[in-house]
Amino acid sequence: MELQSYIEKIRKDFPLLSQKVNGKELIYFDNGASAQKPHVVLDAYQKYYSTQNANIHRGVHYLSQEATSLYEVARTKIKNYIGAQHSEEIIFTRGTTEGINIVANGFGQSILKAGEEVLISAMEHHSNIVPWQMACEKSGATLKVIPITDQGALNWEEGKKLLNNKTKILAITQVSNTLGTINPIVQIISEAHAKGIPVLVDGAQAVPHGSEDVTKLDADFYAFSAHKLFGPTGVGVLYGKEKWLNQLPPYQGGGDMIKTVTFEKTTYNELPHKFEAGTPHIAGGIVMGPLIDYLETLDWDQLKIHEQNLLEIGTQALETIPGLRIIGTAPKKEGVISFIHESAHHYDIGTLLDQMGVAIRTGHHCTEPLMHRMGVSGTARASFAFYNTPQEVEQFAANLKRAINMLV
Repeated sequence: MELQSYIEKIRKDFPLLSQKVNGKELIYFDNGASAQKPHVVLDAYQKYYSTQNANIHRGVHYLSQEATSLYEVARTKIKNYIGAQHSEEIIFTRGTTEGINIVANGFGQSILKAGEEVLISAMEHHSNIVPWQMACEKSGATLKVIPITDQGALNWEEGKKLLNNKTKILAITQVSNTLGTINPIVQIISEAHAKGIPVLVDGAQAVPHGSEDVTKLDADFYAFSAHKLFGPTGVGVLYGKEKWLNQLPPYQGGGDMIKTVTFEKTTYNELPHKFEAGTPHIAGGIVMGPLIDYLETLDWDQLKIHEQNLLEIGTQALETIPGLRIIGTAPKKEGVISFIHESAHHYDIGTLLDQMGVAIRTGHHCTEPLMHRMGVSGTARASFAFYNTPQEVEQFAANLKRAINMLV
């Protein structure tokens, strides 16, 4: 199928994209914050609460057994989608943030010691900074930071120099949510492993652009959120190699994560339940099954070309606007354009664009240290998904020019 027709066909799967905002056809360029949901997700969500609603894992009645089966089938589909070896290595979480916290808490509680080090990068989201700061405070370890270039690319040559026998884990984003920078994650993992250092990958901004094979990456941990992957909010995935998940202590205590409980001692459950205390977001987990089925029907080879085309069109158009500067010009990027204007505040730009039907994000994007590094207080950010079109990008650029002209 011709690419434009294919994209138009896909857009029909996402009902929200057809609505109007402030009387204008919606242009949704806030996909980096949260992506829209296809009919299969919305239908599965409604079906669960209408006909399948029951708690899982502990019930003998029909509905509980059905819900449990659907939840575990979804876990297996996720395992296959990201190339994990075992379903037990797939932990359902509330999102990327909780996944990273599970690992950071475990390291801070049982692995890190005073004088040892945790290594992250200067482009990390707060969710891959603060949990490690907390782990270091708890253990007496030190947080080290890999620098980035003025273009927003990772300075891995300097980063390698920070790898040493004190480094107990490297935690790094695969794709920057603010800059769009794609990090050389395979090389990073390989060179960290050569020194015996495990690696956690924040994959929140990578998985919406095509499935990742965690076995080929050889990642020790890999975390992502469903809502950026066209699924529901409040659910996510932490992949961890079995040996590491067995070594780490539980993150929370409660029902389902135990084998036996007495007032004297508790015995913890096997994987994956060891890290899944309490009643989870059952509907969210279940709908991941049909979501994965849907994603696997897409022609990702075409879609990746399409998304890069959107990035090129947007970059070229914005570079022609006087006074505008793109923040983040690394050679390898996903479809994210962060920018500032010398005479117009990013918040005002975002507000005016909203009146024109264009949804973008403004602020520091939960990357305040990165903002400081780049010498700005915040940016306006347009982030693209496969259902966006070149026509939308061109209309966005035209509206942006209008907004700036109104402000300066």
